[in-house]
Amino acid sequence: MKKTSLHDGHRDRLREKFIRHGLSSLEPHEVVELMLYAAVPRKDMNPLAHELLEGFGSFPALLDAPIEELMKYKGIGRGSAITIKLFSAIGRFYIESKADKGPTSMEEVIDIILSKFTGRSNEAVVLTLLDGKGKVLYCGVVTEGTANSCDVYLRRIVGLAASYDATQAILAHNHPSGFALPSRTDLQTTVRVKEALALVNVTLIDHMIVADGDYVSMAQDEGKLHTGIFDIGDEYDAPLERKAVADWEEK
Repeated sequence: MKKTSLHDGHRDRLREKFIRHGLSSLEPHEVVELMLYAAVPRKDMNPLAHELLEGFGSFPALLDAPIEELMKYKGIGRGSAITIKLFSAIGRFYIESKADKGPTSMEEVIDIILSKFTGRSNEAVVLTLLDGKGKVLYCGVVTEGTANSCDVYLRRIVGLAASYDATQAILAHNHPSGFALPSRTDLQTTVRVKEALALVNVTLIDHMIVADGDYVSMAQDEGKLHTGIFDIGDEYDAPLERKAVADWEEK
């Protein structure tokens, strides 16, 4: 009885800390504890929270883990695993819903894009379309799987851009088991998508590579690639593309 009261007091203190100071005041394991309390309200979740974070390596990796992987941990049943995934989905839904409020800052646009990759263990390509004022017109997955060529979604990208009457576009895709750095194929794909969108008067302003909750932007100020291949215009040819790829890889 005394032990139960001790755990109750710990839960109450965590909740009060969150209410008074916000989520940023909590340690990662404390955030996990609060999530688990929603599924298991009468048990000490502190040791399990530490074990989960140590096992998955980070808080984002924990939320992105498949239900089956979560259930491999003693103390995590299907209900608890679903609760963890629900918190992840609610966060994504909240961020995506903010896109409907009108003109959006670039920071908010990036948050919306990153939310599309939350919980994904497979590769996906996300297209974001904006109007001239920066309002998000569309943000969705245009293809997923393990395809490493833009052939499977190029027509869909152009079709969506035209149907939404967009003026700007941002491409993003993830590297589920790698680093947030562009590959040779990524650079080649960027050129092809940029030129295809230009046919419907849409400017590709960035291509984001996402991995492990982080991302790399292939754009500089004014939406130019670090390699300069956004600026090649009508002079684009294969040798120049290869030079751009080589320049990037030397950095």
